[in-house]
Amino acid sequence: MRQLHAGHYSMLPLGWRVHQKVAQVVRDEIEALGGQEFLLPTMHPSGIWKESGRWDTMGEIMFRLGDRKDAELALGITHEEIFATVAAELSSYKQLPQVWYHIQTKFRDEARPKSGLLRVREFHMKDSYSFDVDDAGLDKAFDAHDVAYRRIFERLEIPAFGVEASSGAMGGNDSVEFMTPSDAGEDDVVRCPSCDYSANIEKATSSLPAIDDGAAGELEQFDTPGVRTIAALETFDGGAAADHQLKTLVMVLDDTVTLVVVRGDHQLNTQKLADATGAIQIRPAEVDETVAALGAHPGSLGAVGVTDHPVIMDTALEGRVNMTTGANVDDKHYRGVSVERDVTVGQWADLREVSAGEACPKCDTPLTIVRCIEIGHIFKLGTKYAETFGVKVSTPDDGEVPVVMGSYGIGIGRNMAAAVEANHDDKGIIWPVSIAPFQAVVTLMRLDDETMAAGEKIYDELKGLGVDALLDDRDARAGVKFADAELIGFPYRVTLGPRGLKEGKAELTERRSGDTEEVALADVARVVSERVAAATP
Repeated sequence: MRQLHAGHYSMLPLGWRVHQKVAQVVRDEIEALGGQEFLLPTMHPSGIWKESGRWDTMGEIMFRLGDRKDAELALGITHEEIFATVAAELSSYKQLPQVWYHIQTKFRDEARPKSGLLRVREFHMKDSYSFDVDDAGLDKAFDAHDVAYRRIFERLEIPAFGVEASSGAMGGNDSVEFMTPSDAGEDDVVRCPSCDYSANIEKATSSLPAIDDGAAGELEQFDTPGVRTIAALETFDGGAAADHQLKTLVMVLDDTVTLVVVRGDHQLNTQKLADATGAIQIRPAEVDETVAALGAHPGSLGAVGVTDHPVIMDTALEGRVNMTTGANVDDKHYRGVSVERDVTVGQWADLREVSAGEACPKCDTPLTIVRCIEIGHIFKLGTKYAETFGVKVSTPDDGEVPVVMGSYGIGIGRNMAAAVEANHDDKGIIWPVSIAPFQAVVTLMRLDDETMAAGEKIYDELKGLGVDALLDDRDARAGVKFADAELIGFPYRVTLGPRGLKEGKAELTERRSGDTEEVALADVARVVSERVAAATP
C-alpha cells in the first residue's frame, strides 16, 4: 500500500488481495449466523443524524460537507441511523429476528492519523445490526456475534480476548471490545492474571484498600506558601499524604466550568467523565478561566463551599473525612475536610483510572495493564434508535413494541494490520494461510526452457488443487527472489533449480518455521495442497 496523505492509503494488488480475503473470512462467519448482506450509502443527510442527536455528539470526528444546494451532509462514521431507516419497514414480530450487515467505507476525521492502517481517516468496516423483539433476543444475537468474532480472529490467527468497554457515542448499556496484545496498539487493557476479569482502562475498576481517616475533625484553613502540587503538599509541614488529599481539576464540559475531584494519588480518566456526564467537548480550563471561576490559581484549588459550579466527585472519596484540599485562595489550603459535610457534590461517579498492581474487583489479585490493538467492538443498543426512527413491530397479543437492536463492528484494514503485528519476524510478514495474498510461490532459479516448463507445470497443478499460487519468473537473482518471498510472507515457497531438476526434486520452504526439504517434483503440488489445508483454521 502507499500513503496518499495523512490517514488515506492506496491499496496495491497484493494488499488488496489480503484485504478481500480478510473481508471474506468476516463475511463467512456473519452469514453463518444468518446475516444478510446489504450496501448502504456512505454519504448521509444531516437530518437523520440530527434526529438521533449524534450530529452534535459525534463532534469533530465526523466529516461534514455541503452540496451545491447548501444541503448539510456527512460522510458515514457508522450506520446505526441508516439501517434503522430501512428497518422501519418491519411491522411484525414474525419478521424477527434479523441480522443485516454490510462492508462499507467509513470516514473519521482523526486528529492524528498514525500507525498505518491502525488509525486512519478512511477505511472499510463490516458493521452488522441485529433486530429482535425483546432483550432476550438481543442477548442471543449478541452472544452469537461474540462467538463469530472469536472464530474470525482464530481464522485470521490473531490472538484475541474480549474486554468490558465504554459504549461512547454509540449509546446502549453494554459493549465488549476484542483486543490483541501489541506494542503498536493505542489501548490499555486492565487484566487479572488469576480470573477472567478484563476491561479497557476507560471502563476498568479495581478494589482499593480501606483507609483509616480517624474521627472527623474541624475544617481549618492554613497557609501553604509556594505549595502548588500534590507532591509538594505531601512534604510540607502540616500537609498530608497524597491519599489524604483531594485533587480538584477545573474542567470545561460543553462550555460549563465544572469541578472534578479525585483522590490526590489518582488520575482522572476523561472517557469515564464523558460517560458519566454525556459531555461532548471536554477540556481542562485555562488559567484565566480558573481564576475567574474560583479566585485562585491551580495548586490552591478546591471544592469546599463551591455552589455556583457543578461538582463531580469520584466514588473512591465517598465517606472520606480529614482530607486536605486547596482553599481557593492562593497559598492556602484546608485540612479536616469531610467530603460529604463540606462539599456540595452534584454527582458521584467512577472517574479514576485504574493503576497496575491494584486489586482485581473479582478476586483481589494484583491487576496488570497490557497495551493492545482494538480489533472489534460489539454493542447492545437497546431501543434507542428504534424509538427515534419509529422501528416498531406488532406482538402476539396485538400490542406494539420498539425493536431491540445490536451493533457489531470490525475493521477490515485494521485486522490486516493486527495480523501482521501478530505474525512477523525480522525478515518480514508471515501471513496466515487463510489471508495470504498467495498461499504458495513457485520460484524459478533460472529462466531456461526446462525450468520454465517445470515451474508452469507445478503452478498449474497447484491451481488445479485449489492452492492460490504465484509463479515468480522474474529475471532477478535468486537471493532477491528469496528475500522478496520472505518479506511479502508467502506461507510456502517451491524452489526449482538446475540441481534439483536433474534429480527430479524441488525445494519446499515453509515461511513460518524457515524449514526447507526436498520433495519429488511429481509430489510437490499435492504436498503443498495438503499443508495448506492443514494450516487453514
